Amino acid sequence: MIDRRSTTLLALVAFLVSVEAATLLGAPPCPDPHGIHAYAHPENCNAFFLCTNGTLTLEYCENGLLFDGHGAVHDHCNYHWAVNCGDRKVDLTPISSPGCEYQFGLYPASDTCSTTYVRCVHGHPEEAHCDAGLVYEPKSHTCVWPDQLLPYCNPEEIVGFKCPHKVPPHSAAAKFWPHPRFPVPGDCGRLITCVDGYPRLLTCGDGKLFDSASLSCLDPDELPHWYVTNQF
Repeated sequence: MIDRRSTTLLALVAFLVSVEAATLLGAPPCPDPHGIHAYAHPENCNAFFLCTNGTLTLEYCENGLLFDGHGAVHDHCNYHWAVNCGDRKVDLTPISSPGCEYQFGLYPASDTCSTTYVRCVHGHPEEAHCDAGLVYEPKSHTCVWPDQLLPYCNPEEIVGFKCPHKVPPHSAAAKFWPHPRFPVPGDCGRLITCVDGYPRLLTCGDGKLFDSASLSCLDPDELPHWYVTNQF
């Protein structure tokens, strides 16, 4: 069994090794002998320093990724187009494979308006899906409302609904004008709203259900028992 004195000695040795490594790498020593800490290389946006339980190493982001301290994609790194490197140098030479310009990246699935896109992981293309009612937008690398890509996309075709030019003045939908709401047949967790005459598919979320009478998302206990029973 390792006693407290031995544990302290091991921690001290790890700290001294970190200091020595930091001197060689030109980086500050590990701030904490415990846990995992990643911080930017002062000159290279493709690289970063990693402290693992007091041990310092110099790491490099995978092709198509850069370091920004958040690491939302892979191994502390993010997509290159999402990182602000400042004055740090950047190498964006692609390492391509079939279907992937970079080993890590997001790409449109086709030249037409599409609800799917390609996610490349270690050079392997994988089909990914936008949330229901959204389409992939190559410029921002995100999924957006189809009416944001007019005339490239047809919102009515994507959502499967055509917004009316007017609604009955005393109807529930009229209360939400100029963004009237409508139920989605067979789906009690979503609704359709109209923005500038184009449909958008929304999700209630948080366990709520769409009430076709009030046209609002409500907690199940706010709805009549027969309504909840008939949905499941």
